Amino acid sequence: MKALVLTAPHEFAIKEIACPKPGPNEVLCRVRAIAICGTDAEIIEGTFAGRWPKAYPFVPGHEWAGEVVEAGEVARAFGFGPGTRVAGTSHSGCGYCRMCRTGRYNLCLNYGREDLGHRQYGHYTQGAYADFVVQTIKSVFPIPDTMAFDVAALCDTASIALHSVKRPGIEPGDTFVAVGSGGMGLLTAMCARALGAARVLVVGGGKRLERARGLDFETVDYHDGDPVARVRALTQGLGADVAVDSAGTKESVGQAIRMVRKGGRVAFTGIPKEPSSIDFQKVVLEELDLYGVRANRNTMEEIIPLIADGRVPAAKLITHHFKLADFGEALRTFNERVDGALKVIVEPG
Repeated sequence: MKALVLTAPHEFAIKEIACPKPGPNEVLCRVRAIAICGTDAEIIEGTFAGRWPKAYPFVPGHEWAGEVVEAGEVARAFGFGPGTRVAGTSHSGCGYCRMCRTGRYNLCLNYGREDLGHRQYGHYTQGAYADFVVQTIKSVFPIPDTMAFDVAALCDTASIALHSVKRPGIEPGDTFVAVGSGGMGLLTAMCARALGAARVLVVGGGKRLERARGLDFETVDYHDGDPVARVRALTQGLGADVAVDSAGTKESVGQAIRMVRKGGRVAFTGIPKEPSSIDFQKVVLEELDLYGVRANRNTMEEIIPLIADGRVPAAKLITHHFKLADFGEALRTFNERVDGALKVIVEPG
């Protein structure tokens, strides 16, 4: 089969490699669409080399959709037969540790131990930028026949957005702020609206913020001045009820905290590459609740129907399609935000 193979940081090529075989609780799937993720770009650059991936050669990619072509005995018993349409996600916990048994498999205590059953596809376990991929049935989820594969490839990202919004919680009538106008930021805004937020503000800039306006979100352009002051002005000086930071910069972390009211909730999905300064006096005296977000857990089955019925209109974030053979151009388009690129879809075959 053909696959995108990394041989060193920022060294990759489309190569012919052996097709993997599924184990008893695994499925072999034909990949129909993969969405480029910001983590993919970092892995390709070698930012996390030694961890993601542990070694080269390596096939990245974890936001994908396709159909089952072969299933192991246990997988078949659970209903995963040839032709089953599925969307994949990256985490597959060991299933036995305390975190897995309490439903927090994204925090599996045996992370990185493939010998104990843990997998993180496209990170340190071989991924989906290929004609075929093998994953455990804990990490693939059936999708409706009416859902296009390119849209289904966004389910993993959208499930993280949903987890990001569920962590701090949305009460009916809340004012929500998405700090960051990229794909993740817009998906958190969509999820907050779907869960009952009355007002949804998006902080960002450029063509991505224009897309947010097109989705009928209120917008705050950070190029026009202090975004914290603007959010507070739009909320009668009180601040928002909930903020989710997907920008992941040292500035955005502090801004998200300063944007919420007394008793507000803030979740952090973006991962800052530099240390951030937090005003803990505000956190303590105003009883703010802060939530870290590690990928997703138990939200794939929830987000799929929300996307299918249009309450989370993820399809509107797809801006480009490329063939796997043109991955280099697809990656450039994503990294350089060509023509306001948001979700860039890569299609094998």
